Amino acid sequence: MSSSFLKATGRWGGILTVIALVIVLLRQLISLVSFLMVAIKAVIFMAFIGLVILMIILVLKGRSQRKREAENI
Repeated sequence: MSSSFLKATGRWGGILTVIALVIVLLRQLISLVSFLMVAIKAVIFMAFIGLVILMIILVLKGRSQRKREAENI
């Protein structure tokens, strides 16, 4: 009787261990995906800020060139 009890608990223990490992793996996977999403959003945000700064610099450079051309005429 105790032999069948040990086999049953051994099987259930193995199944519960596999289920626990799958749950832990899914949690880690969700954490990794959320971290990657935040990293990608940060990169997109920094690229956007860089593009806006580049546009401001080009506008200011164009204004200063037009002022110089107007003074030369």
